[in-house]
Amino acid sequence: MIKQPNVILGNAELLVTMGRKGEIFGFFYPRRDHAQHVEESLACIHTGEKLLWTNSNDWSATQNYIEDSNIVSTKLYHDSGIRISIIDMVHPEVPVLIRRFKIQSRNELSGKFYYYSNFNVGETSKKNSGFCDTEEGLIAQYWQEYYLGLYTIPEFTEWQIGKAMDTIWWTNSKYDMEDGELQKNKEDIGNINNAAGWDLKLKPGDSKEFIVFLGAASTRPRLYKRMRELSKQSLDFVFEKAREYWVMWLSKKKVLKMPGLEAHSNLRQELFTSYNRALLNLYLLNDHKHGSFIAAPEFDSNFEKCGGYGFCWNRDSSELVLALKHSGYPEYCENFFRWCIRAQMTDGSWFQRYWLDGSTAPSWGNFDYSSQIDETGSTLYAMDVYYRILEGLKKVEFLEEVWISVLRGAEYLMKRSKSGLHESCMDLWETYYGVFTYTNAAVYAGLMGAAHLAEENKEIGLARRWRKRADFVKQATIDRFWLKEGYFAKGVLNDRLDKTVDASILGAYIPFGMLSPKVPLERDMIMFTIDNIQKTLSCPVNGHYGIRRYENDNYINGNPWVVTTLWLSEAMFSLALDLPYGVGEDPYAEIRKRFTEEGINFLKWTLAGTTCAGLLPEQVDKSTGRPAWAIPLGWSCSLMIDNVLLLDQICRKNEGGEVGPFKEMENP
Repeated sequence: MIKQPNVILGNAELLVTMGRKGEIFGFFYPRRDHAQHVEESLACIHTGEKLLWTNSNDWSATQNYIEDSNIVSTKLYHDSGIRISIIDMVHPEVPVLIRRFKIQSRNELSGKFYYYSNFNVGETSKKNSGFCDTEEGLIAQYWQEYYLGLYTIPEFTEWQIGKAMDTIWWTNSKYDMEDGELQKNKEDIGNINNAAGWDLKLKPGDSKEFIVFLGAASTRPRLYKRMRELSKQSLDFVFEKAREYWVMWLSKKKVLKMPGLEAHSNLRQELFTSYNRALLNLYLLNDHKHGSFIAAPEFDSNFEKCGGYGFCWNRDSSELVLALKHSGYPEYCENFFRWCIRAQMTDGSWFQRYWLDGSTAPSWGNFDYSSQIDETGSTLYAMDVYYRILEGLKKVEFLEEVWISVLRGAEYLMKRSKSGLHESCMDLWETYYGVFTYTNAAVYAGLMGAAHLAEENKEIGLARRWRKRADFVKQATIDRFWLKEGYFAKGVLNDRLDKTVDASILGAYIPFGMLSPKVPLERDMIMFTIDNIQKTLSCPVNGHYGIRRYENDNYINGNPWVVTTLWLSEAMFSLALDLPYGVGEDPYAEIRKRFTEEGINFLKWTLAGTTCAGLLPEQVDKSTGRPAWAIPLGWSCSLMIDNVLLLDQICRKNEGGEVGPFKEMENP
């Protein structure tokens, strides 16, 4: 089943995804990619006559993060007059989700409050064991080394450990709540679920509070200990501790100013908020032990409609760590590149995608023809970008640590690019086999980065050899793929030049720098490319235009992508900064202004397509304007960070004058 979250929260060991009504979609422990222990986990109220499930359409909801934190506030409203306020936070130090439910009613209410869960502990519904320890006030379910537990304040007065099966429905906890009375079965095995219950009696205007601790551990004694210790702490103390943790983590970020946007204070604040949220999301997508990142929290684990997102792609993660470096968190680069050294294949390449521990993930890239060569090029490129910011002993040590990996990776790229164009492989969209502009640009950048590192390591012969091949790849790509229409062809597919306009041709400029704005001819090529992508791939939705991946894209209805839209705006902002300033009259003033204005409108379009809590998706539904598919996508987050930092640079460069005035978005 596809479950796209509206919010995510967690700590170093635990990642939780939730729907917009506070229902738990995913409970990932001890890694972001494994295991996902929850099929269902949510509250309901028995009114005395019927069950009101909090995720039903009978409730309206608002949901947001509290300040710049990973603490979530959800408010539910029912036509009967019942209101539920939920505060959700994960303890900053231990893998425990703390849920505070405050229930109010404008009418008298005499019923029950239930908390129901279907735990698939160990990511399996088979061979689980569950029990209710009434002396400890704990419901637990376990499978091998995974233990999930539910502890409550006040202590639940009813419970049921049942079979999550329709064939023996009379023991099923989900059905057992319907009559307002749980059977109090204490243990069972197999495919099981559980429920905890309390009496709920409210007079008009009164409220009642319930706290649910949902925790994970590797052993039963550790689970018991965690729940006991947490139950002794004041909830206000834990809340303040969690809020302070996120405030302190964000305090390390590069501070934005954006002078000149004061006249657009709402936009300015939205960009500041989105910048912070993107950083907080990248924290949650990162494996703090291994240094790798998932592309997005998994929402299609059975690969029903895609190949899954809960894995690490080198290409995506290279962009993530560079965005974190630019924004004040360089330590993520170091941790990720150490992971890259461990994960590198014996031939010097990097695989299509990995589990977070570095083992190869389920893949359709098991052969040379189906590999993604850009994964290797982007990794070497990112290593060099990071190396250039280091100083002193740290710089020397980093080069020593990565050198063998760089050598092996560069030689792999040499082997796969003998003709000047890379050998046939899969494209970055994992859709086509062939030879591609984007992949050639990645090969160029990887070899240029490796050549620079070789020079630094006094390997002059290797540096010359790799740089010569990079120049050969660049020239071959321009000669073969640049079209008189003013853009790069997508590539060669089935031995034929494919002139499809593909947003990924932006890679020739951003991020890989194969085209330089310092060279007049190449500067014109960049501008032609930007204009052709904008003209051909724009898709009207949410009062402006998003950018599709390529012409006739039919993946998930051919929606515009946040990635490609922010990619285009990043190219615009970068070129606005890279364009030379003339002496006296500025020959590029109008172009610079146009690119800045259009880039800002693409940012505004992106902000309009987030979840109500501000998460950046992979796509925006072209019919509804709502966020679509992977949510949040790490690549979208990294591009938002890069865009905001570039716009901040533009504002600072123009300090003293308003940036704009720019045109407001209009209905297309």
